Amino acid sequence: MRSAQPITSSIDHESGPEARPAVLPPGPHLPSAIQGFGFMTRRRQTVAALARRHGSAFTIRIPVFGRVVVIADPTMAKQLFTTPTDQVNNVRPSLGRILGDGSMFALEGTDHRRRRKLLTPPLHGKRIKQYEAVVAEEFEAEARTWPTGTPFATLEPMMRVTLNVILRTVFGADGRELNTLRDIIPPMVTAGSRLAALPDIPFSLGRLDPRRAFRAHRRTYESTIDTLITKARNDPRLDERDDILALMLQSRYDDGSAMTDAEVADELLALLAAGHETTATTLAWAVERLQRNPDVLDALTTEVDAGGNELRLATIMETQRSRPVIDFAGRHVVADSIELGPYRIPRGYNILVAISQLHDDSRQFRDPERFDPGRFLGTTPGPAWLPFGGGTRRCIGAAFAHMEMDVVLRILLRDFTIEPTSAKPEAWHSRGVAYAPRRGGMVTVHRRTPTTTATDPTG
Repeated sequence: MRSAQPITSSIDHESGPEARPAVLPPGPHLPSAIQGFGFMTRRRQTVAALARRHGSAFTIRIPVFGRVVVIADPTMAKQLFTTPTDQVNNVRPSLGRILGDGSMFALEGTDHRRRRKLLTPPLHGKRIKQYEAVVAEEFEAEARTWPTGTPFATLEPMMRVTLNVILRTVFGADGRELNTLRDIIPPMVTAGSRLAALPDIPFSLGRLDPRRAFRAHRRTYESTIDTLITKARNDPRLDERDDILALMLQSRYDDGSAMTDAEVADELLALLAAGHETTATTLAWAVERLQRNPDVLDALTTEVDAGGNELRLATIMETQRSRPVIDFAGRHVVADSIELGPYRIPRGYNILVAISQLHDDSRQFRDPERFDPGRFLGTTPGPAWLPFGGGTRRCIGAAFAHMEMDVVLRILLRDFTIEPTSAKPEAWHSRGVAYAPRRGGMVTVHRRTPTTTATDPTG
């Protein structure tokens, strides 16, 4: 990327006698409607083209997010993510408009910190270890239905696995209500993901309104969750349960107060929605990448048979680098202005970190077009690796997602041989917020015989 000179705005964005003018990165001179059309229809290609022209920071005006500074520089990204929360909030509009006002996506400042502290324990440490058996059971059950010797798309099967995992770990048991959630969560996530990438429409479009299906699913979800919360609260053995719902209901803030039922419902929706689609999509991308990199595939199989996982974890990180499911993380400026590198960005601007651009930058990752898990062996990812975002809003479920992907890939490689392919890489397909392989991660597998597989060290 070539550098570009900053632009000093002639508009005084600040107030007071000592107000200083904004210093914004350069940007295209095209009408905002054209900028917005390119961003909405071909987001990755548009951002890449603008970065080639303007460098690692540029200014645009786009639907949904309005006035935006896009950055693809790890130093500025780190600076943004460490900026105090009284100066920058979550990007606006946030996913809170889809997932609910009671979810962490909608909370700011002290409220966000309190909620994050409350919800961290169930998704980290020893708790996660307890959920590994659930992941193994769900993947093995799904994999028993897989055809052998015939190509099939892995995205939907992986979606079923990760949804069942999150349902079981959140609620701890099965039942009629969970069957209802299995039916409505996938279409609800699909509709919500598309809505998140569209501007709010101040009027109804009738039967064509994309919000209509989402709201119908949301009503069913709220009714179902209310039933599950009531059952949990009335469970005389609630304190013996280790599912996430039970832990949520028993958790208390430092002042002794608890989350309301509405807040619990919104947080559970965030876990169910965000907690299964991105993980499943990354797994589909991993399969897509591995069959096109047979040397890595062979090394992973050898490692699985030997009971190791170092290369497998590096492969997960390389998949996330080379095929990030989420391509942006952002903040909204609420201070008069903030300093970011050579720029001074005024109140009201969104700042988006272009994750895909950082991951594809040869200055950050040598030969970025090459799928090379070795780049993550024996090292900690640097500030340019941002599949989970960064700072105080880094994905709270990151550790859970890595555990889930590790278990699924281990069993997949233990029980199946993935047939290599010389087919072209699958194109990127936008599902709204997330990017998936266009053909769903097509693969052909063959079952390994028991004599060729190693004993599962976890039982």
